[in-house]
Amino acid sequence: MPEFSYEAIANTGQRSNGTLTAGSEREAIAMLDGRGLFPVKIAQQAQRTSFRVGGWGRRIRVRHMANFYRQLADLLHSGVPLLRSLELLERQSSQSALSEVLREVRASVADGTGLAEAMALHPRAFNELAISMVRAGQEGGFLEDVLKRIADFTEHQEDLKAKVVGALVYPVFLAVIGFLILNALVIFIVPRFEPIFAKLQEKGELPPLTQFLMSASHFMQERGLFVLIGGGVLFYLYRRWAASDAGRLRLDGWRLRLPVVGSIYSQLALSRFTRILGTLLHNGIPILKALRIAKDSTGNRVLTEAIEQAAQNVTSGNALAVPLGACKHFPRDVVEMVAIGEESNNLETVLLNIADSMEKRTARQLEMFVRLLEPIMLLVMAGLTLLVVLGLLLPIFKMGSTIR
Repeated sequence: MPEFSYEAIANTGQRSNGTLTAGSEREAIAMLDGRGLFPVKIAQQAQRTSFRVGGWGRRIRVRHMANFYRQLADLLHSGVPLLRSLELLERQSSQSALSEVLREVRASVADGTGLAEAMALHPRAFNELAISMVRAGQEGGFLEDVLKRIADFTEHQEDLKAKVVGALVYPVFLAVIGFLILNALVIFIVPRFEPIFAKLQEKGELPPLTQFLMSASHFMQERGLFVLIGGGVLFYLYRRWAASDAGRLRLDGWRLRLPVVGSIYSQLALSRFTRILGTLLHNGIPILKALRIAKDSTGNRVLTEAIEQAAQNVTSGNALAVPLGACKHFPRDVVEMVAIGEESNNLETVLLNIADSMEKRTARQLEMFVRLLEPIMLLVMAGLTLLVVLGLLLPIFKMGSTIR
């Protein structure tokens, strides 16, 4: 979002100047009006380049961000002013990258910029969801509660991510080791048998499997480096494409349609959405505004667009459950529970219960998937290794039968 420098007069007649972040000049004027300031001069500044955390592009750990949100909430709840709280946290931070970010955030707030707008200047430290929730907390007057909710949500998501990564470590390890062993067999072991099979090859009696192994070995020895370079180029192009809007939208659609994995991924995304939406509604944020904030928590463009369309239908006066069911990305039981929550005027509690149940269900599915994945990976690696061994043994058996 662009930045605007301003010069304004307060109701007391005192002049003030500073910068703020807004979507347009009209929005900037409205923000000044909300602060009781009359703008005398306002102009858009040149767009800043992206901020590199810590000067070297270092990312701040999620655990440190969760601690920051919780400590800031505690300080504000104790009556410490925002600027003083940011200064204390900046000095206490043991991570230089976070300390540098807080220094710039505090400087922006001191210039008259709102906390959410100051956080938005550092997208690598503060995600869109946290910025949106802080903005809602500032407008609603419950910033301390929102910061605690962000801390809880951040820690919860980090724990869930650690469980997922921990569950997939062993299968990925098996895949990598198996791939390396197969390549070592094809590149270094298979060529040693080539002189032994020379006579059979001259007679055209070499088994097809062995011929394939020999051809693969020659190809990897002669063009293996080009394969690696080509793979690196393709991976770079894929990353560029995946970072584009069209590429990310297409990938997000594929992720939802993947067998087994797509269901787990979808439920994790929906559990994040229902938890955030329930938290926002519990704090008194209107449903339309809560939907606009919570839609970004899914981390999936397809789901985000579906929720955005649902929000438009809610604007037309329809219930939330109807458009959610129409988008076909929400399970039927979730839609029915949302409908019951709307009818009973207890939607926020129902949404939090949905998030809890979906996370438990996803954890069970993930555990079962990993249990099945491990033996499948072992069987695949064993089968491929067996093919290599058979390709080397078949000519030997044939030579033995010929000698007899």
